[in-house]
Amino acid sequence: MTVDHVLLIGFGGPTKPEEIMPFLEEVTRGLPIPSSRIQTVAHHYEVVGGRSPYNEYTLRLFNKLEASLRARSVAVPMFLGMRNWHPFLKDTLADIARQKLTHGLGVILAPHRSDASFDKYVRAVDDAKAAASTPALQYTYLPPWHDHPLFIEAQADEVQKALSTLRSTDRQSAHVLFSAHSIPIEMAQQSRYVEEIECSSREVATRLHHPSWSVAYQSRSGNPRQPWLEPDVASEMRRLHAHGVRQVIVVPIGFLCDNVEVLFDLDVEAREEATRIGLGFARASTVMDHPKFVEMFAQLICASLESPANISG
Repeated sequence: MTVDHVLLIGFGGPTKPEEIMPFLEEVTRGLPIPSSRIQTVAHHYEVVGGRSPYNEYTLRLFNKLEASLRARSVAVPMFLGMRNWHPFLKDTLADIARQKLTHGLGVILAPHRSDASFDKYVRAVDDAKAAASTPALQYTYLPPWHDHPLFIEAQADEVQKALSTLRSTDRQSAHVLFSAHSIPIEMAQQSRYVEEIECSSREVATRLHHPSWSVAYQSRSGNPRQPWLEPDVASEMRRLHAHGVRQVIVVPIGFLCDNVEVLFDLDVEAREEATRIGLGFARASTVMDHPKFVEMFAQLICASLESPANISG
């Protein structure tokens, strides 16, 4: 079936203080998360400015991709839908259906695949189809791109920029600490999430010819009795410091743009822990605004539109 539109699919985020609690209620609906945890996360948003820049980053990416596809004479329309905030997927799909479009290419904004980071988005599209009464809509999705050369180049470029802020004598000895969202170990074992994160991290370190690097996880929020991926960023920084490391560059390889997990969990909490133990701390930028990252998606979309064999159901 011919693809007749592209759907960019994101998580969503609150854009002003009064949206924080409604957004968190949307994210946690049906989940056994105590209200105290929700209040804690709400406070994290307040600390970083009472909003998330997620939607702004995503809209910029959308506009750049739309312009890039036009420049390539790709005529299919693009749409943006969020899983947890405006524009909600169900509203976007209703608009798509009104335009008599039937088969879309889904572009999920998550670099590494697990149930939480990919499969849940696919289910969200199915749920949105039901909510919008658009059962005729069909979607296929881009193949994995965690090791795509342009993604690796974009992230390596941002790491290099962070390294360049250090004294020249500290750059080679600095440890590059890649970070991704922790998930339950049971979930991780049912996917290639860990392997894909380690692959992305290894490819970036190799491109930089930087020998000292490791992977840690962050932002766990589940049942404390349930095992999640470790080590967490703070404990890994303590381990590194105990082994003589004096400077870390933290790279949020699992996050495409700044959100509360980056702005609070890394820029506030992790930085404070590094200061407490006397460890130099710098954070590499996320990649969503990087021209090579935008070019990667444009190339993948074009390749998928030209050859249905390049896409998956």
